Amino acid sequence: MDRLKGKKVAVVGVSTEGQDAVKFFLQEGMDIICADRRDEQTLFSEYPDLQKLPVKFSLGETYLSVLDGADVIVRTPGMALSTPELIQAKAAGKEITSNTKLFFEFCRASVIGVTGTKGKGTTATLLFEMLKKAGKTVYLGGNVGTPLLSLVQRMKADDWVVLELSSFQLEDLTQSPHIAVVLKITQDHLANYDPLASNFHDSRESYVEAKKNIISHQTRDDIAVMNADDPTAWSFAKYTPAVQYFFGKSPGNHAHIENDEVFLTLSESKESIARLNDMKLLGAHNLENVAASGLAASLIGIPVEIIREVARTFPGLPHRLEKVGEKNGVIYINDSFSTTPETTIAAVSSFKQPIILIVGGSEKGSDFTDMGKVLVNCTVKKIIVVGQMTQRITLALTQAGYRGEVVTGLTAMHDMLKSASQSAKPGDVVLLSPACASFDLFKNYKERGKQFTYEVSLL
Repeated sequence: MDRLKGKKVAVVGVSTEGQDAVKFFLQEGMDIICADRRDEQTLFSEYPDLQKLPVKFSLGETYLSVLDGADVIVRTPGMALSTPELIQAKAAGKEITSNTKLFFEFCRASVIGVTGTKGKGTTATLLFEMLKKAGKTVYLGGNVGTPLLSLVQRMKADDWVVLELSSFQLEDLTQSPHIAVVLKITQDHLANYDPLASNFHDSRESYVEAKKNIISHQTRDDIAVMNADDPTAWSFAKYTPAVQYFFGKSPGNHAHIENDEVFLTLSESKESIARLNDMKLLGAHNLENVAASGLAASLIGIPVEIIREVARTFPGLPHRLEKVGEKNGVIYINDSFSTTPETTIAAVSSFKQPIILIVGGSEKGSDFTDMGKVLVNCTVKKIIVVGQMTQRITLALTQAGYRGEVVTGLTAMHDMLKSASQSAKPGDVVLLSPACASFDLFKNYKERGKQFTYEVSLL
């Protein structure tokens, strides 16, 4: 901490993570200025407690004008490293950092990092629950749990931290976690779809390159756990000197999936840790998350009995294939966190019942061709297509030869649920799995999911 003493800090972006950075620096008695593109009325109406903090503010269109007066600039992950003001600040000798980068620098606990395109939140939380049930002192952070930078001083060397790490949190790291868990990597964040952010990757290659930081700074004393079935995740083995373990569908892996069951084969014995029919988590794709978390947990000595119990009883995270109601024999599933075609494919593949699907939203640089083909050959009987991507999704459905009912033009969640429930029969599933970002019709995916849940409660 000593190297930061006496320096002036600019925290850029003061949502939840930025506020945690402010708390961290206030503990160190430092001079802080908070810079945010939102105006005073917008920011303080959302976060009224900010006004009570002993910090200065630079808000609105010229919010980055204060960077000249700072020694250390803590950027939000939503801010691109290519932002001209950041480039100028770096050229002037200022330190450009982030919550995640600072956390790795000062954390004394052992860190388990989890990345991938989807599933990292579920996998990280499963790991957290396994360690907690085993009696470990463990913290959960990154994009799940709570921001942890302000808590770093209380962490001890024998504690554990589980971090869900996005590409934006990884892209400028110069340290890697002791245990890196790499799930399937497709593509994401190839378009700047968040109105409050500027960050995105200009190609799939740059997205994958950012992900590599989870393993590229490891040592021979570290551990890498990788998805053997995904070519990109598997290729990461070339970039780490760590001890390597793999999970996938082949029995030759250290954890493998066979007939909807997960097995550990670290020793000569073959231990079953989860059966899909016994799990509260919905969807066969979650077997990969159980395999990854169970393998990582076993590598640090968590007993198989605990791994098995957590895998069986873990209910899942909000907005991820979350059952939010059952009305007149119809099941309603909130999968609002699905913002790519791949996750919607996984969602519809999780059910054998007839499905009424609500899909669509704003741009994320996705190709819907494969999703269209899957929707033709599964149990989806009606599709409600909404938002900016309506034309591209309906084109993909037409080209694939979809013959079910397609409804377009709805903009309110109330009307979407009304249309779905009118067509639903006992035994059907109404599934919100958008395959797109939410920023055209909703504030974010959480708000989209909350509105869906609320409308279900009114049926």
